[in-house]
Amino acid sequence: MPAALNQHLGHDGAPCPESYYVRLTADRLHSTLHSQGAWQPGEQHMAPAAGLVLAEVERRLPSDKIVSRVAFDILGVIHSGEFTIDVQVIRPGRTIELVEASMRHGDRTSVHARVWRLQAGATESVAGHEWNRLPAPEEMSSVPFSRRWGGGFIASLEGRQSAETRPGYARSWVRSPYPLVDGETDPPTAAFVKLIDAANGMAVREDPRSTFFPNVDLTIHLTREPQPGWVGFETRVAFGPSGIGETASVLSDEAGPIGTAAQSLTVRLGEGATQ
Repeated sequence: MPAALNQHLGHDGAPCPESYYVRLTADRLHSTLHSQGAWQPGEQHMAPAAGLVLAEVERRLPSDKIVSRVAFDILGVIHSGEFTIDVQVIRPGRTIELVEASMRHGDRTSVHARVWRLQAGATESVAGHEWNRLPAPEEMSSVPFSRRWGGGFIASLEGRQSAETRPGYARSWVRSPYPLVDGETDPPTAAFVKLIDAANGMAVREDPRSTFFPNVDLTIHLTREPQPGWVGFETRVAFGPSGIGETASVLSDEAGPIGTAAQSLTVRLGEGATQ
């Protein structure tokens, strides 16, 4: 495969579209520099990759059901360049269905997802939760996450955080001006999901230049369809004594809390790799 096919569009300083990806065919896409990860320059960040995988489910298998849970496993480095998205129904149903999707680079799969979609119903009379409501974005201070993290994806974000942010805890809002795919409108839930994996960098417990703590998965549970715009996080990070950890977040849109996200971390000392 020619080297250019393995690089982000814009990696050489040339102009690239104001999007995270460019569509080549119905199931094949190419990453842009805006999707670049924080740990290595030649990889994609999991956040837009997750959003894109879910977007392809929503585009290719449209449904009046609501995404209840989406679980992503990261099977290796999500390489820059060209890749394919595969989608299939695992468990069809009139009221409940399970869909599987994956990102594939040639014969190697980097991201695998399973998505539960459930029939919508009128349950407003019993709706409720025990999550804390976040202060509005305008009540928090602007924070450039790129001061701590490198990579094109982090640079694409607008961020805000509350004053009580400390190592291992943060309340944050983020948004992005870029769609997932050039010239296309993000499906509603995918537009929300494309930012969620950034949670692991919002409440940094240890300096990523000296401690390596990437996540190997991302599991999201939702209680309704998200509204477009800002994505809110109340995030807590825990490192255990034997090399594993967790980043856990309560998720919000501007209408209030909407669900949760969890990321399993592999924690290693002396292996920081940020740009």
